[in-house]
Amino acid sequence: MVFADSGACRKHRGSAATAAPVALKVLVAGGPGAGKTTLVGSASEVGPLRTEEFLEGVLPPSGGNGQVRGAAEAGGPGAWKAATVAMDFGRITLSERLTLCLLAAPGQECFRPLWDELAQGALGAVLLADTHRPRDCLGALDRLQRHAVPYAVAVNRSDGARRPSEEAVRTALGLDAAVPVLRCDVRDRGSVREVLASVVEHAMAAGAPRRGESAP
Repeated sequence: MVFADSGACRKHRGSAATAAPVALKVLVAGGPGAGKTTLVGSASEVGPLRTEEFLEGVLPPSGGNGQVRGAAEAGGPGAWKAATVAMDFGRITLSERLTLCLLAAPGQECFRPLWDELAQGALGAVLLADTHRPRDCLGALDRLQRHAVPYAVAVNRSDGARRPSEEAVRTALGLDAAVPVLRCDVRDRGSVREVLASVVEHAMAAGAPRRGESAP
């Protein structure tokens, strides 16, 4: 699927009557096991589908998690020279001409090179923080900031666990005051859609100052 770049997506909001159909790409990021796959599955009208990317020169996560496959080098048992990472893809129709496309970005550090492609043209991102281990998403947070992708933090509900306060999450992740911190149950379709709506709204607002700064 070809995605419109983030600038084109923002322009679309003011010209829906004449614009061609647009797909908004929103990343779902977070540490391993944060609930990215569940979030995509809860919100998506399809599948979710699974796409695969082949990477060379990477190391698989220690122990493996069932999502990574690769080929060992002939001379070194256990040493990998390539891997295939599976990513979940979902789709939500917002209107006749507007579709929200969700792409769950791999959380393992070894797949950092893939982010250059994933972040290209992304309107924004949901950064999932696990209730038990909120700092596990710091790697994904760093990548979003490096690629200047607007994001909102969603603290995923965990059964039997007390959710940290918004202030505690901001402190743990070193968040700017402008970054939304939301509560989310990735298993609940309504909860996930509320988070996605907030992400799109935040991303649209965050894009306005950047357009003003780039104007001659």
